Amino acid sequence: MHLTTNISSKMSQQQRQHMAENYLVIWVDGNIDMANEDCQNTLTQLRGAVNQVNLCTTIEECIQQLNENPDLMSFVISSGTLGQHLVPNIHEIQKLKSIYIFCRNKKEHQVWAHNWRKVKGVHTNIKHICDKMITAIKRCNEDNITVGIVGENEVRSSENLDQLDSTFMYSQIFKEILLEIKHGEQAIKDMVTYCQEVYCGNDNEIKIIDEFKHNYQASKAIWWYTRQCFTYKMLNGALRTLNGDIMIRLDDDQQLAQLADRIRQEVDGSGWYRMGKLLLKIGQFDKAEELYLALLEQRPNDSDKARIYNMLGEVKTNQGQYNEANSFYEAALESCCKIVPKDASTLAEIYKNIGGVQHIMGNYSEALQYFEKALEIRETVLPLSHPDLAQIYAWMGATYSNTGYYAKALEFHKKAYKIYRETLPLNHPDMSISYSSIGGVYNSMGDYTKALEFYEKANQIYEKALPPNHPDLAASYSTVGQMFTKMGSYSKALAFYKKAHEIYEKALSSNHPDLASS
Repeated sequence: MHLTTNISSKMSQQQRQHMAENYLVIWVDGNIDMANEDCQNTLTQLRGAVNQVNLCTTIEECIQQLNENPDLMSFVISSGTLGQHLVPNIHEIQKLKSIYIFCRNKKEHQVWAHNWRKVKGVHTNIKHICDKMITAIKRCNEDNITVGIVGENEVRSSENLDQLDSTFMYSQIFKEILLEIKHGEQAIKDMVTYCQEVYCGNDNEIKIIDEFKHNYQASKAIWWYTRQCFTYKMLNGALRTLNGDIMIRLDDDQQLAQLADRIRQEVDGSGWYRMGKLLLKIGQFDKAEELYLALLEQRPNDSDKARIYNMLGEVKTNQGQYNEANSFYEAALESCCKIVPKDASTLAEIYKNIGGVQHIMGNYSEALQYFEKALEIRETVLPLSHPDLAQIYAWMGATYSNTGYYAKALEFHKKAYKIYRETLPLNHPDMSISYSSIGGVYNSMGDYTKALEFYEKANQIYEKALPPNHPDLAASYSTVGQMFTKMGSYSKALAFYKKAHEIYEKALSSNHPDLASS
């Protein structure tokens, strides 16, 4: 419990520090003095255009701000004197969109400024800069149609076009979940409180927030969203990931439609809990963790606690933090045992997950004990062809394989494969796991040709069914690379290793064990 409390406290603090608007604006000038009336007026006008303005008085401070926020779209307003030396040092920063020179001597600074593409003019009037910045931010927001789920590099890469369908499938399911979530009066109060903190000191926005507090009605939600004020800025930033110009047309692809239906079934539950499961499924582990920790702060009952702790265990497992994962699973088990009547489905899931993390940590006998407990429950309450049974068969197959019982391993993996083949779409990620597991047994037996055959089948599904930066896709590339290495095809192996490493660098934390080994 102590672990959970510490993480909850830490994440809540991070949440409060998040910027409400998804861009960074820096005003850098060696003469900034907030006791000076001109500086106060300049800042007031800037905050009429953007809420958050970061003040710097040195070049070093400005560069540090940009380096500390590499994922935020950035705009810099600089004095002419500092700008002459600052611009060459920051011009090539990828997320830096525009630089505006604000000075008294326009002619002097136009001489050098016109050589830099990102410098959008030399200005003596701050209002002109505000107008240009509002237009630039709006244009950038409209261009960023897939930020968060698929990066701009992936959109531009022709090699990844086949994976866009699966990406937008997940995007569509995100939208459906968001629309299902009910927001009561307390949620509106919480939003008002949060916005008052974020926009503190911005008199124009505070007045509108006060108006929102007293006059908001659900029937006017669209009007508030489209109004050029704090609601538009915040919600547009949050939802532009899901409202892109490119929308999936599920009816045009029967296999993709079947996969989408299956994913909807798997991310069961309601509201934010369901959202967390989808974040996990697409590899957004940090976001899923943040969401589940926030749900814990709502003081849920034992039934909900058991599910949330269990999902946090899955998050930690995927992050490579196996001891913490086990602690969450044990907390889930403790909460689950308090439920009356007993929740057999959740209990079996927890047993399976404890077995999984014990397997990963090399404790195979303990893993088998938990798998057998989970299997006993599921065989009692589920049909013999249910995919949840296949999950346990697959885990048991992996455990037997790692302990050298290859015939037993193949038996369980084939039982899992039979169920998956009968119940899942052919392009479902679990089908690829089954292929990969069978390939793993053949690999352990030294039959590399047979192993490669199954690994490649798995890889083909991963490429179609997962977002392009998903860690499972990287693991698949790495495995195929290992097979080519063992077969002496070193150039092919290197190509797959590079693909894996590129994904791991984007998707995993710097201390994740899979990144270190890639």
